[in-house]
Amino acid sequence: MVIWVEDLACAWPGEARPALAGVSFSAERGELVCLAGCNGSGKSTLLQTLAGILAPASGVLRISAEGADRASALLLQDADMQIVGSTVAEDMLLAWIRPDEERIGEARALAARLGLLECWDAPVHTLSYGQKRKLCLAAALLAQPACLLLDEPFSGLDYPGLCELRGILKANQAAGMAQVVSTHDLEPLLDISTRVLVLHGGGQVFCGEPARALAELATRPEWGLRLPCSVRYSQSIAP
Repeated sequence: MVIWVEDLACAWPGEARPALAGVSFSAERGELVCLAGCNGSGKSTLLQTLAGILAPASGVLRISAEGADRASALLLQDADMQIVGSTVAEDMLLAWIRPDEERIGEARALAARLGLLECWDAPVHTLSYGQKRKLCLAAALLAQPACLLLDEPFSGLDYPGLCELRGILKANQAAGMAQVVSTHDLEPLLDISTRVLVLHGGGQVFCGEPARALAELATRPEWGLRLPCSVRYSQSIAP
């Protein structure tokens, strides 16, 4: 297992009461966990705990870094909070203390793959919203984590950007990387997920395979999650 979580409770510093409790799930290499829930359900809190930014209040949390450079890397919702370098090149190369020619070549190849090579020497403040998100993703991938954590990565993306991100997530799966991706909209993520974890009201209310998740969500409108369009359409024309 890359991730093992058992009865995990997460709390913010200075808060006596956990912001999230009762979370249990696991993920192997190549698995993509869809972390679903409406705003305020605790998705970001869980991701920051998995990333080591917040310390668990109780329970078990293990992330194995075997075969990887580091255990986890977190992609935040707000790109401006994560970009450190003054240019694309500088921000990407911060993944290493002293990047050699091989590392620089690796970074440039990833920049080309994500459409950032033409901006290699550009100041980060000149990048578009989508380019900044790509830059943060590039920096996370260069860290070569065993587990990639993404907080609402589809938010604000246009259709080409959405398709591109799906392709990157699928490539990460094929490479054996475990991923936990938070969302409040199941549409772009459910079909490539291996497991769905639903948070609601400060706790875990479901964890299971996507097909089971769809059946459960259809009877749980209080969770605030909309079924994918294909499912809603098939229900509307059912005899």
